[in-house]
Amino acid sequence: MRAFQILIDGFAISALYALGATGFTLIFGVSGVLNLSHGAIMVAAAVAAWAAASILNVGTYAGALIGVAVALLTAFATYFAVVKPIQDSRRIPNEEKEIFVLTGTLLWGIMIQELIAYFFTNNAKTVLPIVEGVVEILGVRTPKNEIFTAIVCCLVIALLWLLVNRTRTGKAVLAASMNPRGVTLLGLELTNIYVVVWAIYGILAGIAGVLLGMFLGVSSYSVGPLTASAFSIVVLGGLGSVSGSLIAAFVVGYLETLTAYLVSPAYRTIPALLLLVFVMYIRPQGLLGRR
Repeated sequence: MRAFQILIDGFAISALYALGATGFTLIFGVSGVLNLSHGAIMVAAAVAAWAAASILNVGTYAGALIGVAVALLTAFATYFAVVKPIQDSRRIPNEEKEIFVLTGTLLWGIMIQELIAYFFTNNAKTVLPIVEGVVEILGVRTPKNEIFTAIVCCLVIALLWLLVNRTRTGKAVLAASMNPRGVTLLGLELTNIYVVVWAIYGILAGIAGVLLGMFLGVSSYSVGPLTASAFSIVVLGGLGSVSGSLIAAFVVGYLETLTAYLVSPAYRTIPALLLLVFVMYIRPQGLLGRR
């Protein structure tokens, strides 16, 4: 029974990690940006959903939508106020722009974290679940919200796959990730593609943040661990590889779940970090990254 409980819990947290890491990977693959404010955007979505449902009493569904909308707006603010000005700057040498973007998004994430702490304190907050109650599966009592979380994450990832591979917009995004110069030669505006990618990222981060708030709860202290987790998953899977990130998310998710159950929740992140170091030593490009 315990093994089945680990299987269920591990799948739910892995699906959440996969959803968050997919957006993180997408913007790196297309625009080359490692967004270190990722965790702050997820937490902002969760806190906004909590505040809307618990303080403003707008209802659980409306609160969740507000949380996703806040993440979308924050993602746009990250791109237009932090990333784009650095990328367009003529004063910063091209070879130094990546480090400026890393620093800029890191500081932006810290600003968001401090704003959340100032207005909503550092206390943990749990978003009201959309699906309440408990269901018994093979003798194991499992919250319905946990199953709902896993299903939504898988559906959203499947919809993203359809968008990228079956629509004109998605194919433009895919082409931009492979050959940005070729896209411009075809008459497509890279800036418009970047805006679309950041919009997709904001929605994915928002959904992941709201679901995380319902599943585990969040606080301003969650910003750093969430960013580090996404970064580890993306590096482990291979920078720019969505499929690699999906595999890495489930590896990390189950490693953390096993550690939490068999050792202690306080040490749940250590095995995944050790695995990351090992993989980077024997295969620096990650599981499915390009050489």
